[in-house]
Amino acid sequence: MKNRRQKKRIALAAGLAAFLGISVWFAITAVKPAIDTWQCTGQVKLSSISEKPVDPKLIAANTRFSFKLFSQILKENSGKNVFVSPPGVALALSILYNAAGGETQQAMAKVLELEITEPNALNQANAIWEAGLVRTEPEIAISLANSLWANERLLLKEEFIQKAQDFYSAKVTVVDFAGPKTKPALDGWVSHCTRGKISQVTDTIKPDTVLFLVSAVSFQGMWADSFNKLETAERFFTLLDGRKKQHPVISREGWYSYYENEKFQAVSLPYGDRRFSLHVFLPKPASSLVELYKNLTLENWQRWITAFSVQQGQIQLPHLKLESDTDLNKTLTDLGMGVAFNRGADFSGIAPQVFLDQIKQKTFVEIGEKGTKAPAVTRATAKAASKNAPPPKIFQMIADRPFFCAIIDNRTGSIVLMGSVVEPQ
Repeated sequence: MKNRRQKKRIALAAGLAAFLGISVWFAITAVKPAIDTWQCTGQVKLSSISEKPVDPKLIAANTRFSFKLFSQILKENSGKNVFVSPPGVALALSILYNAAGGETQQAMAKVLELEITEPNALNQANAIWEAGLVRTEPEIAISLANSLWANERLLLKEEFIQKAQDFYSAKVTVVDFAGPKTKPALDGWVSHCTRGKISQVTDTIKPDTVLFLVSAVSFQGMWADSFNKLETAERFFTLLDGRKKQHPVISREGWYSYYENEKFQAVSLPYGDRRFSLHVFLPKPASSLVELYKNLTLENWQRWITAFSVQQGQIQLPHLKLESDTDLNKTLTDLGMGVAFNRGADFSGIAPQVFLDQIKQKTFVEIGEKGTKAPAVTRATAKAASKNAPPPKIFQMIADRPFFCAIIDNRTGSIVLMGSVVEPQ
């Protein structure tokens, strides 16, 4: 009887709860002092790689994965607001990719759309991408932090730990998952690394868990061109079922990168020094979000983004403050990674007989008026037109119905956040 209980305990301890609590904060407010990097990571990023060019194969793979993941989450959350950071998921899975083998590794590579399948090459590409993305400037602050919380009852393989530290600056802590201090310590790390916006990783920690892998992505930027709070007003937003809801709306007139076709309007709202932008895609009344998402492919995306041009116009956006907690087990299983959640999974690079138990992503998104009171946007100088010439067209984009949005790194083309707003809150 005693031997049977001992065997059962060993079997339970072999289960991996790789909880990817990828906390994403996109708070468009005044930037607070940067977080203490050392407390959030195991080592400081080397500045020597921050200026190296990001591998375009990695960007293309992340973009394809972003659209695939986003599309699958939309299917499972029909009629709901959806916000997800696909690169955050990809980075966390990339850490686990180092420990995967055989069919498990192949399934992960396929789901992640990897063109770079050799683990060390992928690690190096991710390290360059992360180092170039992290910023702590007066108008914009971006941090990516990874941590491994290992059960003291199981000895993890040193090579896996070393790669997590060397390439992903992961902070490694050995803990007793049955102890009362573990959950407060884990939650405290997440709270600190998301500036208090997400304060809890999970409700409970199972004693038989062998590893928690937690990634926190934090973005906080000030608008390059601020919205005047005095112009914020209650307006109607038309929901998917046709009902109208009153909600605060921020407004501004100015010069923006803008694109329009027969199906939608799109505008790029820059932050800080304009490296990062919030792109908003608003389907025209005769079209819909469903139609937009059907055409959301890498090829179309690249064509749309390169078609933006600077134009003068008026913008109205709903004030947003949304929180979500998305379980990604079913999503990743449906995309083809189900083998990683089975007891037969091959994560032998971590420890024998280890499998994924749970993957989640928590997000907090806030969009408001505050931003940098930047100098006036530069306008092109032109010769005086004749009296008969028509005045330049001024666009009007009023997001008073469901829309799609994404935060983009304009330098690399990376999508940092994707969101579907069907009911502002």
